[in-house]
Amino acid sequence: MNHDKSEKTDLSTLGEFGLIDHLTKDIKLKNKSSKKGVGDDAAVLRYKENEVIVSTDLLLEGVHFNLVYTPLKHLGYKAVVVNLSDIYAMNCFPRQITVSIGISSKFSLEDIELLYDGIKLACEKYGVDLVGGDTSTSVTGLVISITAIGETNKSNIVYRNSARINDLICVSGDLGGSYLGLQLLERESNIFEEGTGISPHLAGYEYIIGRQLKPEARKDIIEKLYEMNIKPTSMIDISDGLSSEILHITTSSKCGCHIYAERIPISEEANRMAEEFGIDPLTAALNGGEDYELLFTADLNHHDMLESMTDIHIIGHIVDENKGKKFINPDGTAIDIKAQGWAHS
Repeated sequence: MNHDKSEKTDLSTLGEFGLIDHLTKDIKLKNKSSKKGVGDDAAVLRYKENEVIVSTDLLLEGVHFNLVYTPLKHLGYKAVVVNLSDIYAMNCFPRQITVSIGISSKFSLEDIELLYDGIKLACEKYGVDLVGGDTSTSVTGLVISITAIGETNKSNIVYRNSARINDLICVSGDLGGSYLGLQLLERESNIFEEGTGISPHLAGYEYIIGRQLKPEARKDIIEKLYEMNIKPTSMIDISDGLSSEILHITTSSKCGCHIYAERIPISEEANRMAEEFGIDPLTAALNGGEDYELLFTADLNHHDMLESMTDIHIIGHIVDENKGKKFINPDGTAIDIKAQGWAHS
């Protein structure tokens, strides 16, 4: 981030309402349910017979993101995507977001414009309307709070608590890449801050860096499942690691699970980075965070269709609660799945 303010516009020249008007002046509403967006005391949404789904995330500078290596445009994009992911994990489609930010005096207008460029880019890609929010002064750095609002017919909603014995356990994409991308960025940032003069060594790891800095929500997977007429029996997005998320499903559903090591998808870049750090890639996949893939269960009758679908992997099955929650190694040995917890950067 560039803090040289010699050619930057101080936010105080606009004031709170002037800043909101400046940042949102080119926003056009796309969804029929968005009746009134930014510019009044409150947004007006109309959903008729559909259910409304709401999710909120709070991102704090120094806790959830580090501006030493996180471009503001990427941060704006990611802040939206992590909220949309929660809506897709309910088998629903997001339609609107609100954005509230706390800004310290170190940020110029141009900095906040970059942040909003990323927010608008995510809205454009995922067909979501920005319909409101707030700005405030912060004394602790940048604070971002985004609320996502979605809609669907009541019969389409999928919860965490409805997995059934013999269901397949499936995951989209690959796992562990975001965590390993973060380790790489932290290492190179520390070297840079030590003033060694050594250039960051990031070549060859663009994929896992992108997994950390600019993740994508799996709208495409939800669309595929609708096309194939497959409704998951339970679902969650992977923000805190596979182990934590499968325990959310099995605990809520009062069941057990068996997950097979050789079936967990890990990218080639993630494997290489794990080897460089001396980390077991499976540990990164199980306990790393911020992959924002979808973990879901589905009826056994859908096995062949799911097996044929691109970027969906069957990694295990649901069992009776008394059979435990187990991770099965290639040699057949089983260990209990435990949630290690994910500490954000």
